[in-house]
Amino acid sequence: MRVLVTRPPDDARETAALLDARGHTAIIAPLLGVHYHNGQPLHLEGVQAILATSANGVRAFARRSSRRDVPVFAVGMQTAQAARDAGFGDVRNADGNAADLARAAAGWAKPEAGALLHVAGAQAEGRLAAALAAAGFTVRTEILYDVPAAAELPDAARAAFPTLDAVLFFSARSAQVFVACVTRADLSCTHLTAFCISEAAARPLGALAFHAVRIAPHPSQSSLLDGLGPGRHTLPP
Repeated sequence: MRVLVTRPPDDARETAALLDARGHTAIIAPLLGVHYHNGQPLHLEGVQAILATSANGVRAFARRSSRRDVPVFAVGMQTAQAARDAGFGDVRNADGNAADLARAAAGWAKPEAGALLHVAGAQAEGRLAAALAAAGFTVRTEILYDVPAAAELPDAARAAFPTLDAVLFFSARSAQVFVACVTRADLSCTHLTAFCISEAAARPLGALAFHAVRIAPHPSQSSLLDGLGPGRHTLPP
Protein backbone atom coordinates (compact mmCIF):
# COMPACT_ATOMS: atom_id res chain seq x y z
CA MET A 1 0.00 0.00 0.00
CA ARG A 2 1.01 3.61 -0.56
CA VAL A 3 0.55 5.26 2.82
CA LEU A 4 0.57 8.94 3.75
CA VAL A 5 2.33 9.64 7.06
CA THR A 6 1.39 13.03 8.51
CA ARG A 7 3.37 12.92 11.77
CA PRO A 8 6.09 15.42 12.76
CA PRO A 9 9.37 14.78 10.90
CA ASP A 10 11.26 12.64 13.46
CA ASP A 11 8.23 10.48 14.22
CA ALA A 12 7.29 10.26 10.54
CA ARG A 13 10.70 8.89 9.59
CA GLU A 14 10.45 6.22 12.27
CA THR A 15 6.95 5.21 11.10
CA ALA A 16 8.09 5.22 7.47
CA ALA A 17 10.91 2.78 8.31
CA LEU A 18 8.40 0.44 9.97
CA LEU A 19 6.09 0.64 6.94
CA ASP A 20 8.97 -0.12 4.60
CA ALA A 21 9.91 -3.17 6.67
CA ARG A 22 6.32 -4.39 6.29
CA GLY A 23 6.41 -3.96 2.50
CA HIS A 24 4.48 -0.70 2.23
CA THR A 25 5.52 2.57 0.59
CA ALA A 26 5.44 5.60 2.87
CA ILE A 27 4.94 9.16 1.65
CA ILE A 28 6.04 11.52 4.41
CA ALA A 29 3.99 14.71 4.66
CA PRO A 30 4.39 16.29 8.10
CA LEU A 31 1.29 18.31 8.96
CA LEU A 32 2.57 19.02 12.46
CA GLY A 33 5.98 20.36 13.39
CA VAL A 34 7.87 20.43 16.67
CA HIS A 35 9.46 23.60 18.03
CA TYR A 36 11.35 23.01 21.28
CA HIS A 37 11.45 25.76 23.91
CA ASN A 38 14.81 27.03 25.07
CA GLY A 39 15.22 27.88 28.73
CA GLN A 40 16.94 27.24 31.99
CA PRO A 41 17.76 23.67 33.10
CA LEU A 42 14.77 21.93 34.63
CA HIS A 43 14.76 21.39 38.38
CA LEU A 44 13.73 17.92 39.58
CA GLU A 45 13.83 18.44 43.32
CA GLY A 46 10.91 16.59 44.88
CA VAL A 47 10.02 14.82 41.61
CA GLN A 48 9.56 11.06 41.89
CA ALA A 49 8.95 10.34 38.19
CA ILE A 50 8.53 11.91 34.76
CA LEU A 51 5.28 11.50 32.84
CA ALA A 52 5.90 11.31 29.09
CA THR A 53 2.95 11.31 26.71
CA SER A 54 5.05 11.56 23.55
CA ALA A 55 8.55 10.92 22.29
CA ASN A 56 8.80 14.66 21.67
CA GLY A 57 8.28 15.29 25.36
CA VAL A 58 11.24 13.03 26.14
CA ARG A 59 13.38 14.76 23.50
CA ALA A 60 12.37 18.16 24.86
CA PHE A 61 13.27 17.16 28.41
CA ALA A 62 16.64 15.80 27.29
CA ARG A 63 17.47 19.22 25.82
CA ARG A 64 16.84 20.92 29.16
CA SER A 65 18.24 18.46 31.70
CA SER A 66 21.16 16.05 32.00
CA ARG A 67 19.39 14.03 34.70
CA ARG A 68 18.63 10.45 33.71
CA ASP A 69 18.24 8.94 37.19
CA VAL A 70 14.50 9.63 37.51
CA PRO A 71 11.99 6.98 36.40
CA VAL A 72 10.06 7.71 33.20
CA PHE A 73 6.43 6.64 32.95
CA ALA A 74 5.80 6.47 29.21
CA VAL A 75 2.44 6.37 27.44
CA GLY A 76 3.50 3.77 24.88
CA MET A 77 6.24 1.81 23.20
CA GLN A 78 7.63 4.59 20.98
CA THR A 79 7.81 7.04 23.88
CA ALA A 80 9.44 4.41 26.08
CA GLN A 81 12.05 3.70 23.41
CA ALA A 82 12.78 7.42 23.07
CA ALA A 83 13.44 7.53 26.83
CA ARG A 84 15.80 4.57 26.62
CA ASP A 85 17.56 6.14 23.65
CA ALA A 86 17.99 9.31 25.71
CA GLY A 87 19.78 7.33 28.43
CA PHE A 88 17.06 6.71 31.02
CA GLY A 89 17.47 3.40 32.84
CA ASP A 90 14.13 3.06 34.63
CA VAL A 91 11.47 3.29 31.90
CA ARG A 92 7.95 1.91 32.34
CA ASN A 93 5.52 1.54 29.47
CA ALA A 94 1.77 1.99 29.96
CA ASP A 95 1.25 0.63 26.43
CA GLY A 96 -1.83 2.69 25.69
CA ASN A 97 -3.14 6.24 25.81
CA ALA A 98 -3.20 9.02 28.42
CA ALA A 99 -5.96 7.30 30.40
CA ASP A 100 -3.91 4.09 30.50
CA LEU A 101 -0.87 6.05 31.62
CA ALA A 102 -2.86 7.68 34.44
CA ARG A 103 -4.01 4.28 35.70
CA ALA A 104 -0.53 2.76 35.41
CA ALA A 105 1.20 5.72 37.08
CA ALA A 106 -1.19 5.52 40.02
CA GLY A 107 0.04 1.96 40.56
CA TRP A 108 3.73 2.68 39.98
CA ALA A 109 3.93 5.77 42.22
CA LYS A 110 2.65 6.93 45.61
CA PRO A 111 1.20 10.39 46.23
CA GLU A 112 3.36 10.91 49.29
CA ALA A 113 6.61 10.07 47.44
CA GLY A 114 6.79 13.34 45.53
CA ALA A 115 5.47 15.17 42.49
CA LEU A 116 5.06 13.75 39.01
CA LEU A 117 6.56 15.90 36.25
CA HIS A 118 4.55 15.92 33.02
CA VAL A 119 6.78 16.99 30.13
CA ALA A 120 4.24 18.31 27.65
CA GLY A 121 3.58 20.32 24.53
CA ALA A 122 1.63 23.56 24.47
CA GLN A 123 -1.36 21.73 22.99
CA ALA A 124 -1.61 19.17 25.83
CA GLU A 125 -5.21 18.74 26.97
CA GLY A 126 -4.50 18.35 30.69
CA ARG A 127 -6.61 15.24 31.21
CA LEU A 128 -3.62 13.20 32.44
CA ALA A 129 -2.77 15.71 35.15
CA ALA A 130 -6.43 16.02 36.13
CA ALA A 131 -6.87 12.25 36.48
CA LEU A 132 -3.78 11.89 38.65
CA ALA A 133 -4.66 14.95 40.74
CA ALA A 134 -8.03 13.34 41.43
CA ALA A 135 -6.10 10.30 42.71
CA GLY A 136 -4.20 12.46 45.18
CA PHE A 137 -1.01 13.11 43.21
CA THR A 138 0.76 16.42 42.74
CA VAL A 139 1.42 16.88 39.03
CA ARG A 140 3.80 19.55 37.79
CA THR A 141 3.41 20.30 34.10
CA GLU A 142 6.30 21.77 32.11
CA ILE A 143 5.41 23.07 28.63
CA LEU A 144 8.58 22.32 26.69
CA TYR A 145 7.56 22.52 23.04
CA ASP A 146 4.95 23.66 20.52
CA VAL A 147 3.40 21.59 17.74
CA PRO A 148 2.49 24.10 15.00
CA ALA A 149 0.15 23.01 12.22
CA ALA A 150 0.90 23.19 8.51
CA ALA A 151 -1.25 25.52 6.43
CA GLU A 152 -1.35 23.16 3.45
CA LEU A 153 -0.29 19.74 2.26
CA PRO A 154 3.35 19.53 1.14
CA ASP A 155 3.84 19.49 -2.63
CA ALA A 156 4.97 15.84 -2.56
CA ALA A 157 1.77 14.81 -0.79
CA ARG A 158 -0.47 16.71 -3.21
CA ALA A 159 1.31 15.15 -6.19
CA ALA A 160 1.00 11.64 -4.73
CA PHE A 161 -2.57 12.07 -3.48
CA PRO A 162 -4.40 10.32 -6.39
CA THR A 163 -2.14 7.27 -6.05
CA LEU A 164 -2.43 6.86 -2.27
CA ASP A 165 -4.19 3.93 -0.65
CA ALA A 166 -4.24 4.98 2.99
CA VAL A 167 -3.55 7.72 5.53
CA LEU A 168 -2.41 7.19 9.12
CA PHE A 169 -3.77 9.32 11.96
CA PHE A 170 -2.07 9.28 15.35
CA SER A 171 -4.01 12.11 16.98
CA ALA A 172 -7.19 14.12 16.72
CA ARG A 173 -5.14 17.22 15.98
CA SER A 174 -3.37 15.67 13.00
CA ALA A 175 -6.78 14.59 11.69
CA GLN A 176 -8.15 18.13 12.11
CA VAL A 177 -5.19 19.61 10.22
CA PHE A 178 -5.55 17.01 7.46
CA VAL A 179 -9.24 17.85 7.04
CA ALA A 180 -8.45 21.57 6.82
CA CYS A 181 -5.65 21.07 4.28
CA VAL A 182 -7.60 18.65 2.08
CA THR A 183 -10.67 20.87 2.12
CA ARG A 184 -8.59 23.91 1.21
CA ALA A 185 -6.98 22.00 -1.68
CA ASP A 186 -10.36 20.60 -2.84
CA LEU A 187 -9.07 17.00 -2.86
CA SER A 188 -11.22 13.87 -2.74
CA CYS A 189 -10.54 11.13 -0.17
CA THR A 190 -13.06 8.60 -1.50
CA HIS A 191 -10.24 6.29 -2.65
CA LEU A 192 -8.47 6.38 0.73
CA THR A 193 -8.73 4.26 3.85
CA ALA A 194 -8.09 6.19 7.05
CA PHE A 195 -6.30 4.17 9.73
CA CYS A 196 -6.75 5.82 13.14
CA ILE A 197 -5.01 5.06 16.42
CA SER A 198 -8.17 5.82 18.41
CA GLU A 199 -11.80 6.89 18.14
CA ALA A 200 -10.72 10.40 19.15
CA ALA A 201 -8.33 10.53 16.19
CA ALA A 202 -11.11 9.37 13.86
CA ARG A 203 -13.75 11.83 15.04
CA PRO A 204 -12.65 14.89 12.99
CA LEU A 205 -12.63 12.81 9.81
CA GLY A 206 -16.42 12.80 9.67
CA ALA A 207 -16.13 16.02 7.68
CA LEU A 208 -14.65 14.05 4.73
CA ALA A 209 -15.81 11.07 2.69
CA PHE A 210 -13.34 8.15 2.85
CA HIS A 211 -13.48 4.73 1.27
CA ALA A 212 -13.27 3.40 4.84
CA VAL A 213 -12.25 4.50 8.33
CA ARG A 214 -10.64 1.91 10.56
CA ILE A 215 -9.73 2.25 14.23
CA ALA A 216 -6.89 0.28 15.79
CA PRO A 217 -8.08 -2.21 18.42
CA HIS A 218 -5.35 -0.95 20.75
CA PRO A 219 -4.00 2.63 20.87
CA SER A 220 -0.44 1.80 19.80
CA GLN A 221 1.58 2.21 16.64
CA SER A 222 2.07 -1.54 16.21
CA SER A 223 -1.68 -2.16 16.44
CA LEU A 224 -2.34 0.64 13.95
CA LEU A 225 0.16 -0.71 11.43
CA ASP A 226 -1.11 -4.26 11.85
CA GLY A 227 -4.40 -3.03 10.42
CA LEU A 228 -2.77 -2.38 7.06
CA GLY A 229 -2.01 -6.06 6.59
CA PRO A 230 1.11 -7.34 4.82
CA GLY A 231 2.67 -5.24 2.09
CA ARG A 232 3.45 -6.43 -1.37
CA HIS A 233 7.11 -7.00 -0.54
CA THR A 234 6.36 -9.17 2.48
CA LEU A 235 7.14 -12.85 2.05
CA PRO A 236 4.72 -15.40 3.50
CA PRO A 237 5.92 -17.30 6.58
